[in-house]
Formats: sequence, structure tokens, C-alpha cells
Amino acid sequence: MTILLALDDVGVRYGEVRALQGAALQIHRGDFVALIGANGSGKTTLLQVLHGLVPHSGIRTVSPLGAAQTMVFQRPFMLRMSVWNNMRLALWLAGVPAAQRPARAEQALDRAGLRGVRARPARTLSGGQQQRLALARAWALKPDVLFLDEPTANLDPSGKKEVEAMLAGFAADGMTLVMSTHNLGQAKRLATRVVYLDRGIIRADLPTTHFFQDSLDDRTELFLKGDLKWEV
Repeated sequence: MTILLALDDVGVRYGEVRALQGAALQIHRGDFVALIGANGSGKTTLLQVLHGLVPHSGIRTVSPLGAAQTMVFQRPFMLRMSVWNNMRLALWLAGVPAAQRPARAEQALDRAGLRGVRARPARTLSGGQQQRLALARAWALKPDVLFLDEPTANLDPSGKKEVEAMLAGFAADGMTLVMSTHNLGQAKRLATRVVYLDRGIIRADLPTTHFFQDSLDDRTELFLKGDLKWEV
């Protein structure tokens, strides 16, 4: 399996708080990794470290095959312009040649089901439409690895379903995805691997089926049952 990203004994501190400690993880081509855990467990910090956004101790190794990366956040930023121009500007900023931008933008909007609203101001779209536009912008950049931070946390059931369908399609095409989520059902439906964090430590890294079916340590079992208290 081709390794795109690897962490070895990685730690992150915010003052006296150890947000991540001793993290060792490999991201392989074609993975769909779900990062799960309680609030404050280190999911977002791990995601940011993988993407190279925060200082850390230890070693982060990026293969040339995993160098093209992009991230979609829980609340994507929409520019004060049309859907179409949001797409075009993203491609321009990424250095995509001018001749390729219109076709890539069209393909991405088709994939997101947004062709019919291309002339609308992006900020007038619904939450689900804005998240699909953010995913379209990311997909159009053709990243080796796509990072997602709680991509459906603020969406209604219909919006979540639409976003999940896009992510499933990306994965079926062979894209590598790493997603933080509180939604265990979403992890079951989409991910090939589950990484469980607890108080900044990776407690489990297993294929999805094994994670939800095998016997795990006591704290992980408490989390899956919804009985893990934040102060424990």
C-alpha cells in the first residue's frame, strides 16, 4: 500500500495543554479515514497536523505522491461573488492554467449538482449547498489527499445525505480522504478505517468493520456506548 503521509511520535502543546501526544499514523492511497473521539480528544489537532497547519514535535513525512492537499472546513468560507466566480477564483489561486479552468469548474459544479445556481451569490445558498460548493472547489483542484473537518456538523438530514453522497463518490473514484466526525453512523457508512482519539492519544486505528465489531479497551467501549464523561 502506498504511504502518502506518516506521523511518528508527534505531539502538540497549547500552553500547558497537551492536545496530541505520541501520535503515530500512516495515511495510504485510497484510504477513507474517520477520526472520532469526544470533544477535546484531539481530532481537529490531528487533522491540522496531517495537513501541516500547526507546529508539532516528532516527525511528519509527506510523500511526493501526497503533496497536493486541500481541506474543507465545518463552515466553509464563501467569497462575496457568484458560485461560478467562487469556483474560478479557487482554480486561479491554485495555479490551474487559465485554459483548464472553465472545464474544471463546469465538471465540479455538475458533480455537486449546482450548475443551476452558478449565477447566484454563493453566500445566498443554503448550508448544504455551500458545503457542496466547498467540496466542488476542493475536488476541482484534484488533491492527492482531501481533509475534512466535521463537514456535515451544521447540516439538516437532507444536506448531510447530499454531502455524504459526494464524499462516497470521491472515495469510489480513488481519492484519499481524512475526516473528523462526531457522527458514528457516518463513520460506519463512509470510512474504510477508524482512528479513535482519547485525551490526545490514538487509542485505536482499525478497519471500520473491526472497530465497531471487535472487543476494545474499556474507555473506547464507554465512548461507543455514549457513556464516556469528558472529565474521566
